[in-house]
Amino acid sequence: MELKSDWLKNGFVNEPIEDIENIEEAFLKLKKEKNAVLMAHFYQEDKIQDIADFVGDSLALAQFAAKTDAEIIMVAGVHFMGESAKILSPEKTIIVPDLNAGCSLADSCPPDAFEKFINQYPDHKVVTYVNTSAEIKALSDIVVTSTNAKAIVDSFPENEKLIFGPDRNLGNYINSITGRDMILWDGACHVHEKFSLEKILDIKKENPDAEILAHPECKKQLLMVADHIGSTAALLKYSSDNSSNKYIVATESGIIHQMRLKSPNKTFIPAPPNDSTCACNDCEFMRLNTMSKLYNALKFGWPNIEVKEDIRVKAVKPIERMLEVSDKLGL
Repeated sequence: MELKSDWLKNGFVNEPIEDIENIEEAFLKLKKEKNAVLMAHFYQEDKIQDIADFVGDSLALAQFAAKTDAEIIMVAGVHFMGESAKILSPEKTIIVPDLNAGCSLADSCPPDAFEKFINQYPDHKVVTYVNTSAEIKALSDIVVTSTNAKAIVDSFPENEKLIFGPDRNLGNYINSITGRDMILWDGACHVHEKFSLEKILDIKKENPDAEILAHPECKKQLLMVADHIGSTAALLKYSSDNSSNKYIVATESGIIHQMRLKSPNKTFIPAPPNDSTCACNDCEFMRLNTMSKLYNALKFGWPNIEVKEDIRVKAVKPIERMLEVSDKLGL
């Protein structure tokens, strides 16, 4: 069946090309035929996480992409994750289901503006969060994730001057727990910025036995009341290993699926945003990925990620440094 022209919209394949009774089964069959792997971020919808070859946070996805021998890597996540995979594996085909799946944090750091910013501090090393474009990574000395940010910052000499970008909340948190005074770019994630501290405290009053789990991209006021702060992977591990049976989870609600799988007898309450109509806080960019788009993107090998070679050569170095330090530290 031919692909209808109105199914192509803004860089993604929008609808299934045929009626498929079990699209998950059809996708898995096609994936095997094409020697492809699907890696999915924790913030994807449940059914995509369930059929993925690998589910993880940004660090784990980068490590998986660097090691897999599959010819095609499908990235159920957002655009910068596909770029990271392409930077590490330029010979592979990297497919994302929807090119519109961007990142508000990455968008808050335009390359031209960031380059002018770091040029004001020529004696500083540049540490950037993985949630950035390839161009930003190319301007960096090392990349970090929320999992390894503290350890990597600690790996620099105490007197090393550092710039951290783009997330000001994560940067402030790392400064607070390392005693550093990194210069911060003023960026933020729209999901983690929207959590309502007032509503979270109301939930806590109704559930005094619940622990508050928070991602370090959240605002300082929320981190101050959290019982545990960590990356998505760290929060998942903590909720599984800890003796508490109830948690209020202040990060994108997709992680709760994995929490429930690991701890089916525990209760997980998504922290609400300021929007009074919402009970949980989802990333609309992450949720652009659907099974229909996954199937069609793999079938047509499009949309695929390309990174200019001169940018890729510069960007791969800080990512490789991150992976080397992370492996050395056992992260």
